[in-house]
Amino acid sequence: MASMTGQLLVATPALKDPNFDRTVVLLVAHEPGGALGVVLNRATEVPVSDVLGDWSALARDPAVLFEGGPVQPDSAICLARMRQPVRRLKGFHQVLGAVGTIDLSVDPDRMRENVSGIRVFAGYSGWGAGQLEQEIEEGSWFVLDALPGDAFVDRPDDLWPMVLRRQGGMMAAVAHFPPDVSLN
Repeated sequence: MASMTGQLLVATPALKDPNFDRTVVLLVAHEPGGALGVVLNRATEVPVSDVLGDWSALARDPAVLFEGGPVQPDSAICLARMRQPVRRLKGFHQVLGAVGTIDLSVDPDRMRENVSGIRVFAGYSGWGAGQLEQEIEEGSWFVLDALPGDAFVDRPDDLWPMVLRRQGGMMAAVAHFPPDVSLN
């Protein structure tokens, strides 16, 4: 299977894991050994300034930590949107166009002129070799193209239906699936 780095995983109503109910995950890495992503639509109430004060000026609204996933919730992954696509910038790893991960050990002042905004995720979502592909085959995830702004929407709670609606057709109808209905 080709790399899905930079794609969105959108939870289907059939997905039973409560960690991923109605989530939108941006895959930041997908290799034969597994995949890693961050949940884009699970904002917490913890301000970025409480955890990473030096980076808080670059945080987009809502300027809070996000639950990136159930793996290593004490670690942080930072997504950044660059002002323009960057070929090489120390501390930045491109994921999709001008969006990528940024090394939080770098001085944020060095990044200020290149970065238009960041999102900080506590933890991440991870899959072992073949696990994600199996979940997709079982109907747990829709794999959809990401737009550069998906990781930085002002209203992250609206991202799941928004991404589904923009697909049109039957996929748009899934956006209206009631949250309390079981497919068992």
